[in-house]
Amino acid sequence: MKVLHIIAGLNQGGAEGALCRLITSDEEDHHEVISLLDDGVHGAALRVAGIPVHTIGMRRGRPSLRGFLKLVRIIKSIQPDIVQTWMCHADLLGGIASRVSGSGIVVWGIRNTLLDNQTTPLSTRIVVRLSALLSSFLPTSIVSCSTTAAQQHIHIGYDSRKMVTIPNGIDLDRFQSDPASRVAMRSEIGIMTHECLFGMVARYDPQKDHKNLLLALRALADLPTSPWKCLLVGRGMDSSNTLLRDLLEDFGLTSRVLLLGARDDIPQIMNALDAHVLSSAYGEGFPNVVAEAMACGVPCVATDVGDARQIIGNSGWVVPPKDENSLATALAKVLGEFGSDGWAAKKEEARMAIHQNFGLGRMRDAFKNVWISSQLQKK
Repeated sequence: MKVLHIIAGLNQGGAEGALCRLITSDEEDHHEVISLLDDGVHGAALRVAGIPVHTIGMRRGRPSLRGFLKLVRIIKSIQPDIVQTWMCHADLLGGIASRVSGSGIVVWGIRNTLLDNQTTPLSTRIVVRLSALLSSFLPTSIVSCSTTAAQQHIHIGYDSRKMVTIPNGIDLDRFQSDPASRVAMRSEIGIMTHECLFGMVARYDPQKDHKNLLLALRALADLPTSPWKCLLVGRGMDSSNTLLRDLLEDFGLTSRVLLLGARDDIPQIMNALDAHVLSSAYGEGFPNVVAEAMACGVPCVATDVGDARQIIGNSGWVVPPKDENSLATALAKVLGEFGSDGWAAKKEEARMAIHQNFGLGRMRDAFKNVWISSQLQKK
């Protein structure tokens, strides 16, 4: 089967990572990728893995007729059996271009719950609404990584008959418990054995609501608890971020919170943590970092966004978004259980939840079933 993937870009992100894991793990089918923007951070690695990558060169948020025509030409030259698009802009533009090129089997990919109207660009909201109107005839199937995202999109008009939920798959060979990495990473960043290390792996973005996390940590710092620190990792999470640095100073957290910026060694980072925190306010579909941390045996605290509750189950703590008091209470519970007789069981419960439900092979097989089913629908 020849599968062409169309995605807005190939920079770091949940959808981009899921795409790369999916196609590099599939040795049976032929995959090619079109990035509407540029190579990003994944393009070169995909080519090294033997996967052709084509770039359109559009500017972010500014689709062009020239770019659209180039997209149509590339699709015609590849003649794919399936066009799999990723995220709303690629769904709409890639879906229309595929139909124009004569490639009739299009599978859309929903990767987020509906975003906040105050922070989401008007153009993105228009794309989502227009896609809802076209969903009954443009795609053959629609794959959502999240049951919550699927329900929200159906509510605004996406065709429920075409909706299939496929949770993201985690590379369990890469994300696994590694005591040696834990010791090495904690030594590198100066964390003592008896200190509880919270951490959040996420870019600096209003969606991730780092201020909510810092407010919760400020409340936690006033409580008589075990010693703790918090590690922030991701794009924009470094000392050059003056807004973040000012918040840390204002909240008295400068000595408690460590900023590591963007890192490539996320499995090692996860192993160093005692609990991963996700403080997102909105927009998450299937939050990969939660599942990745749990696969390493790290219990999680998360706001109730996307499918975080389904992923965590009973192995961690889920609190309302934008509620620093509830988040602080959950973090205090972590400190209360950390190092107790039941802590090892908590870690194993988190790890097993991912191994049993969210392995990479399960995601790959589910996508292939959708592609085969979509082909049969067209015959």
